[in-house]
This record gives sequence, structure tokens and C-alpha cells, in this order.
Amino acid sequence: MNVVRLFESRFVRLFDLVYAPGKHYYDASRREEKDLVALKSDGEFRSMTPDAVSCFVVVDDGVNAPALLLSREYRYPAGRYLLSVPAGLIDPEDEREEQPLFSAAKREIFEETGVRVTDADRMSVINPCVFSTPGMTDESNALVGAVLTRDVRPELTHSGAVGSEKFDGFLLADEETARGMIASGADDRGIYYPLHTYAALLYFLSGAWK
Repeated sequence: MNVVRLFESRFVRLFDLVYAPGKHYYDASRREEKDLVALKSDGEFRSMTPDAVSCFVVVDDGVNAPALLLSREYRYPAGRYLLSVPAGLIDPEDEREEQPLFSAAKREIFEETGVRVTDADRMSVINPCVFSTPGMTDESNALVGAVLTRDVRPELTHSGAVGSEKFDGFLLADEETARGMIASGADDRGIYYPLHTYAALLYFLSGAWK
């Protein structure tokens, strides 16, 4: 395969993946050319670190009904606040930790919700690497679960938002609310939501977090 770099900025690169003479496929990626997923061997592919983590956070304090913690985050390409899970890129510092996915997940949950994951809470890797839209980009996310065992409502804040991040509050979705959003295909305000939110809703309703 021949790879041609077409565009580069601080946040994204566009490559032309030439699979055969006259056969072009475009790949938008955060990765450097040498680390493109399309160039990895099967062994490298299976062991690669994903670009980011998406966190499925369940609050189960033993008093209130269990609920999935979601935020309304402004998504610039959609031009709206979309109901989303805490998520963010895996930093080089995370990769030096014993559990890189948990390190990144704890940071992103704190930055986007104000809640610190403690030793009393439970964390798990739901899926080590899923692709967002592999027809357009090689970006991948690990899906990490966190079960918080206390009432976190007094802790919730968006004051840790960084860069271009913008938020408009939280939703603690109990099972009835989650079922309604699955059935309607939209959130409680009638706004469509991201695929990772759909996955989080299904994970929560399945009871797999228990």
C-alpha cells in the first residue's frame, strides 16, 4: 500500500491510502503516518492502544435507583448539545501507567463531571478497542465501565472542561428513562444522540454493569 499525506493540522491528518494503481481511499486520522492502523500487521493490530476512551458511568449508591450518568456536550459538527458519555484521548502519560485505559478514564470522568473514581468504585474494560466510523477514519475508542457506589449528585460540575469543550448539564438516566430514549431514538429533549450513548444505554439496561 502507498500512503500519501494530503493534509495535516494539529488535530487531524488526511491520508490517501492507495491500495492499487488508481484505487484511492481517504483516511482522516489523529495518528502519524507510521502508526496508521491500515499499515499494522495483525499482531500489531491486536495489541494496539486505542486513540481514546469512552466511559459508561453507572451510579449505584444503594439508596436511589441505579442510573447512567450522561452529559450534554456541545458537538460542533452537529451544532447542538448531544447527550454523551465522558470521553477523551489517551495521553502519552497514560500509556506509562500500569492500566492506561483506567488512567485515561479516571481523568476524563473527573474533568467532565467533577467526580473522582475511588477505590470503593468498580472499573472494568467493556471493550478494549472499537472503531467509530471505519469508512471515514481509523479513530478507535476503548469502552470502560465505572460503577460509582455513592450519591455523586453534590459533586457534579463541568468546571473542569478544557479547550473547546462546552457542556449544558447532566442527566442521570434511570431504567425507565433509558428505555424511553432507546425506543424513541432521541434523548429526553428530542435530540438525537451519539452511537456511544446508544451503546451505553444498552449496556446499562442489559444489567452487564452489575
